[in-house]
Amino acid sequence: MADRTASSGWRSGYLVEVCTGLLVLSMIVAMVATPGEETVPYHLLFVWFTLVYGFRIWPVRPTLVVVGAITAVTGIVMYVRVADGTIAGPEITEVLILPLLLLAMVWHAQRRVAAQRQVEAMVEERERRLQREREFLRDTSHAIRTPAAIARGHVELIQAALTDPEAYEDSAVVVRQLDRMCALSARLLALARLDSEAPLALETLELDSFVEQTLTNWKGSVRREWRAHAGAGVVRADREWLELAIDALVENAVHFTGPEDRIELSCRQVDGVGTITVADTGAGIAPEDLPHVFERFWHKRPVDGMPGSGLGLAMAQTAAQAMGGKLDVASDLGIGTRFEMSLPSARSVGRARLPKRSEAFVNGDGNV
Repeated sequence: MADRTASSGWRSGYLVEVCTGLLVLSMIVAMVATPGEETVPYHLLFVWFTLVYGFRIWPVRPTLVVVGAITAVTGIVMYVRVADGTIAGPEITEVLILPLLLLAMVWHAQRRVAAQRQVEAMVEERERRLQREREFLRDTSHAIRTPAAIARGHVELIQAALTDPEAYEDSAVVVRQLDRMCALSARLLALARLDSEAPLALETLELDSFVEQTLTNWKGSVRREWRAHAGAGVVRADREWLELAIDALVENAVHFTGPEDRIELSCRQVDGVGTITVADTGAGIAPEDLPHVFERFWHKRPVDGMPGSGLGLAMAQTAAQAMGGKLDVASDLGIGTRFEMSLPSARSVGRARLPKRSEAFVNGDGNV
């Protein structure tokens, strides 16, 4: 079977060359056999070469040899016809004009090939850089997480033995910074995993129960005015990544609100699209900062004074795109911010094309 495939490929690969060779011979024979009509097969010969070379670009050296040989043979025929008076003298000029036109097209075609190869090389280099970036994210997240967790455990042991309030507060600062390092490593690892092209564990999720569970998880740990508006809706999503993404949005809202502010989680489904919304009445985002909120490692100092990792919204946006959805933001300075994550419903996901996670990673930026 493999031999037949290789033989078929060889035949189709050289079929154009065989046809071109036969055409060249037939046109030269026609020039010799039809005195006075030499220009017709001569023109057809170069028209064929021009058309074929646009689809099948041969190497420069063999092309020059073939064109030179054809020009020499046809030139002799044309010279003999001019010498014996069969055709007019000016016709001999076409022996140089048509080959020069063909060679000009060869030059342009070779430039196009060189440009295409340069673009392909740039694409390959870009892929190599992306691969190095993925490996860096994965390796860095693992390298940070373990020592940070160990250090945090030892600081907690030290805290248990502290009696000086000032020393205890200093140790609490260390714990908070170690928590930031752990969050950073977790989100770096999440981004690397989302970009690894591993298949998502898609399942059918009820939006109302998901929103209510998320609210329950958060309202007992942070003092805010928590609200929920759980409408009906069913989406096809990866539960783990959806939880990480929505938690990042809620955490962002917590950072930029005070104890008296409101954080509201809601969901709905319209026209085959399920939407989860996280809205707050916090500080809001300045208009000049709004285009940057999805840039990796970009963040503003929040109300609570604890800067985030700059990766929470990156991971949320990448997760949304990997599940075939999107993440949008709207904000008014001093009034509040609203994030909306839209996902295909369970009924429409079969018709939707999930984007490659490499695309999501390139296009997805981030923040918290």
